[in-house]
Amino acid sequence: MPKTDHDALYQIAESQGGYFATRQARRAGFSRDLLSYHAKAGQLERIVHGIYRLRRFPASPYEDLFVALLRTGPRSVISHASALGVYDLTDALPTQVHVTVPRTASRRREGIRLHTKAIESSEITTRDGLAVTTVPRTIADVAAAGLAEEFVIQAVHQAIDRGLVGPDELRTAREKYGGRAARIIAQALRDTDP
Repeated sequence: MPKTDHDALYQIAESQGGYFATRQARRAGFSRDLLSYHAKAGQLERIVHGIYRLRRFPASPYEDLFVALLRTGPRSVISHASALGVYDLTDALPTQVHVTVPRTASRRREGIRLHTKAIESSEITTRDGLAVTTVPRTIADVAAAGLAEEFVIQAVHQAIDRGLVGPDELRTAREKYGGRAARIIAQALRDTDP
């Protein structure tokens, strides 16, 4: 086992809102027993099985999202209504955290709504330290998942107004995703054309 490296653990946690998984701590030389010791000493907080938080790390508005990503694995990404929330493109707060995972991932996680659609690397970005679907992919996902049309159109308008996405990117998304997403994106873009 490698020598315990507190700085390495901090660097891992820093990029994840102060959270880390047991598997990540192991790479920094922390055994389960050592993590348990530090939790009892008040330096770490055990959140759920296999997930810890540095107790003195500043709070984040996305703590539940960081925990969800750690619980679902390194190739997971915040998506759908949760991604809309990260971009501040909705007033609705989802009752579950939406995460898209590889098709081979486990499908059951309490409090997490897992989606298994394939995602290309070009459809993933980082925002506030979170792996999240891009704005065009997010809009297409919520439209395809049945979010009320007026909320999708509102998200499109707000995304354009805030410079998060351009009309050309949305036209490309309309062609790529098709179906209900294409129809609603087309309607939203007609509303923005002079």
